[in-house]
Amino acid sequence: MKKEAKQSIIETYKTHEGDTGSAEVQIAIMTSRIKELTEHLRIHKHDESTRRGLLRLVGQRRGMLAYLRKKDFTRYKVLVENLNLRMK
Repeated sequence: MKKEAKQSIIETYKTHEGDTGSAEVQIAIMTSRIKELTEHLRIHKHDESTRRGLLRLVGQRRGMLAYLRKKDFTRYKVLVENLNLRMK
């Protein structure tokens, strides 16, 4: 992921000035990386190390989403709608 793309994601999802580690920012960055890896795997179908990394990243994002859902449901709902993710 390029630095400019990451900065734009941080600017979009930050909760306060200087925020780079809130749950929303982390989930948005993970979602962007998941999309990039998915596109890579559409071209390179036999890249098993990337597939493993993708599955690990999806699991991390699922855990962060569960944390945010439990902690603040309204923030979770807004984030899921903005990122076009499916809610459970």
